[in-house]
Amino acid sequence: MASNLRHGNPDATDEELWEALRIAQADDFVSEMPKGLDAPIAQGGTNVSGGQRQRLSIARALVKRPEIYIFDDSFSALDVGTDARLRAALETSVSDAAQLIVAQRVSTIRGADQILVIDDGRLVGHGRHEELLKSCPTYVEIVNSQLSAEEAAA
Repeated sequence: MASNLRHGNPDATDEELWEALRIAQADDFVSEMPKGLDAPIAQGGTNVSGGQRQRLSIARALVKRPEIYIFDDSFSALDVGTDARLRAALETSVSDAAQLIVAQRVSTIRGADQILVIDDGRLVGHGRHEELLKSCPTYVEIVNSQLSAEEAAA
């Protein structure tokens, strides 16, 4: 586990690893593993769930501390609550870095500074959630398919 997390920063301390795991919402299941940070991770992460694998990948990126984070569908295997907690932790913890989030789940991107709506390879809308609800029929269609009217307006 620790060697996997240190892939981007071999000099990271255990404390830095635990902080990255906390932000990535992975500290709970790692601390419950028999060997904690020393627990082995199988090739391809086959000994952890899809959501756990995604959170470990995010933690590994956090350990590296890049200037730009690209999360390409990195939240899809997470339940909505874990997704929300992780994004809130990212907002306060990596505020000095740019974040690009590629997602199909509206709840994952609705708070973004800028949302780009792509349909059939074409940019069909851009703006904040509230703006797109007024200006982009494709975005409205996506929102209506995923959220109730109350959730979309909130």
